[in-house]
Amino acid sequence: MKVKTNDQVVVIAGKDKGKKGKVMRIVSKNNRVVVEKVNIRTKHVKKTAQKAGERIKFEGSIDASNVMVICPSCDKPARVGFKKLENGKKQRICKKCKDSIDKTIQ
Repeated sequence: MKVKTNDQVVVIAGKDKGKKGKVMRIVSKNNRVVVEKVNIRTKHVKKTAQKAGERIKFEGSIDASNVMVICPSCDKPARVGFKKLENGKKQRICKKCKDSIDKTIQ
């Protein structure tokens, strides 16, 4: 998957098209991501003898193909490519400006 946790992304399809946010969690098994303030869901919790009922709002997951990573250097949504470094590791790059998307290289 070309999207990682803490990436800044923009939604390109669906009811929240155009919204920007940070990736909070990745569900790689289903190829889905959870983006903050996008795809807000409401869960109704039934009242009990100890506490009142309530509605809990939370972010639902969306398909990873519906988001694009925002390049930190050119500040535009861009496709992600890979470049192999001398030490054998792969680095994500922006296809528009050819600059690195990853902030730190391990």
